[in-house]
Amino acid sequence: MNKKIAPSLLSADFGRLFEEVSDIEQAGADYLHLDIMDGVFVPNISFGLPVVKALRAHTNMIFDVHLMIVQPQKYIARFKDAGADLITFHLEASDDPAQTLRDIRSLGVRAGISIKPGTPAEALFPLLPLCDLVLVMTVEPGFGGQKLMEETLDKLTVLRREILRQGLSVELEADGGINAANAHIVFAAGADTVVAGTAVFGAADRAEAIAALRS
Repeated sequence: MNKKIAPSLLSADFGRLFEEVSDIEQAGADYLHLDIMDGVFVPNISFGLPVVKALRAHTNMIFDVHLMIVQPQKYIARFKDAGADLITFHLEASDDPAQTLRDIRSLGVRAGISIKPGTPAEALFPLLPLCDLVLVMTVEPGFGGQKLMEETLDKLTVLRREILRQGLSVELEADGGINAANAHIVFAAGADTVVAGTAVFGAADRAEAIAALRS
């Protein structure tokens, strides 16, 4: 398995964002995970379109944009224009997730859908043919630095089995509380990609931190 690491910008030093992104790019990160929070869908506000657009001009990294917002369909075109390569929204925030997935793909970017810890994996089964990526939240979304909820890992296994059963090529990503001490169980459960914030941006040696997550 090609284990991918997607450091979450939420844990970076916002006073020197360009340098932080350049550092993780050189350290071997696969994606830059951009958590967009609106203070409505989740109880926190992060950053938005201007930050994504400003960073896009300074890096070739794959921008993995995670929309934790209500009515995500209203903003997908704007995030694509700002530089997103992959746009993920929440099942719980969408009235018509199938159409939102189609709309994202029609823009020429990869489409992802995410579920909170309380949402069963089976809710995504009918949508898998429309997905390029599925993101399983392993904490309640909204804040970094939380502890991994190990009971959520079963969803990765269930989804991996269903993806294989349907004969699909869908990337499986996990996000929340993942570090060098537990990344191996997340990958073993079925994830291709792990999102890590503090574990990467909080490390003195980011290349070493990324290598530790992969191992």
